[in-house]
Amino acid sequence: DNVDLGDLMFSLCYLPTAGRLTITIIKARNLKAMDITGASDPYVKVSLMCEGRRLKKRKTSTKRNTLNPVYNEAIVFDVPPENIDQINLSIAVMDYDRVGHNEVIGVCQVGNDAESLGRDHWNEMLSYPRKPIAHWHPLVEVS
Repeated sequence: DNVDLGDLMFSLCYLPTAGRLTITIIKARNLKAMDITGASDPYVKVSLMCEGRRLKKRKTSTKRNTLNPVYNEAIVFDVPPENIDQINLSIAVMDYDRVGHNEVIGVCQVGNDAESLGRDHWNEMLSYPRKPIAHWHPLVEVS
C-alpha cells in the first residue's frame, strides 16, 4: 500500500575542512492533506542520528495552509570528517496542529544506512565536497 505522501526537495552540502554539514530544505510538493480543510501546515524536522541515537534536531518554519510549501531554509550541523560515515539524517515532514499534537506526514532518510536514493544522495554529497547537491525524495510512512 504505497500511499502518496508527497515529495521533499533538499540539498546536502558538506565542508570537510570546517566539519559543517548543511541541509537546505528547499520545498515540498503534493503533500498529503492532514486537516479537514484539505490542506496542511507543514514544517520539516531534521534529526542528526548516530547509530540510532538522535544527537541534534532542528526544524524549519511552519508554512500555513499549503500542500506545496517553499522553505529555502538551511540547517547546519557540526560533523567532523572522522564522524561523517556514522551519521544519518532523519527528515520528517510534520503537520503543525494548534490543538493536540503535530502529526508526521512522511519521512525520508539520507546517510550511509539509508536506502537507495538516500544513500546515493549522501554519497554524491561526499564525492563533491563544498557543492550543494539537490534531489527530490519521496516521503514514506513512519515505520
